[in-house]
Amino acid sequence: MAAMSLQALSSASTVATSPSLLTTSPSSLRKASVTTRTNAAFSKNRTAVRALKSHNTESGHQQDGANETSWAERWRQQHAAAAVALAAAVAVAGPFVPDAALAYIGGGPYGREVTRGQDLTGRDFSGLDLRGQDFKTSILRQANFAGANLIGASFFDADLTGADFTGANLTAADFSLTSANKANFTNAILEGISFTGNTSFKGSIITGADFTDVFFRADQKAYLCRAAEGTNPVTGNDTRDTLLC
Repeated sequence: MAAMSLQALSSASTVATSPSLLTTSPSSLRKASVTTRTNAAFSKNRTAVRALKSHNTESGHQQDGANETSWAERWRQQHAAAAVALAAAVAVAGPFVPDAALAYIGGGPYGREVTRGQDLTGRDFSGLDLRGQDFKTSILRQANFAGANLIGASFFDADLTGADFTGANLTAADFSLTSANKANFTNAILEGISFTGNTSFKGSIITGADFTDVFFRADQKAYLCRAAEGTNPVTGNDTRDTLLC
């Protein structure tokens, strides 16, 4: 009886000195132990996952960089090959030097050359068939059109200063806004040409020129009549008569 009492007192003392044991059952203790081990494992796994993600990210950047480098290298190689091919073609065919007058589709032998809006100063068009050719807004100073067939050609707003039209056929040509100062129209045929009040023939030579059916403004006609003389060798018309001087 005394032994039992001592054992009971010892157990009571143990319980008194261990407050957690007063409220924790054996099953709760087992659960706590499992939870502790689980949390430790989860923490370890989370660290491993983070390390794996970091490694994959770095690998991905490296792969992107490699792909970019590979693409740039292919681009460089392709363009280098194209440059080599172009150089070879030039070596075989020779360099292409464009004319000052390419690509306008008009009439006559210059039908596939640009004669519109070009600087054609001093060009030689003498004796050519230039019917319907478009010389709009071009600079044709001192250009040579002697004996050329210019029926229906357009010199709209062109600069014909000092140009030579000796013996040229300019029937129905357009001289609207044209500057034909000091041009030579000796024996030229200018029947039915179009013109405007701004068309200028100041200082031009019109000996033997035929202006049939051209109705100049009064001041323009008066100016031309002062210089008019001769007879056109082709039409047989007197220059002054065609101007109605």
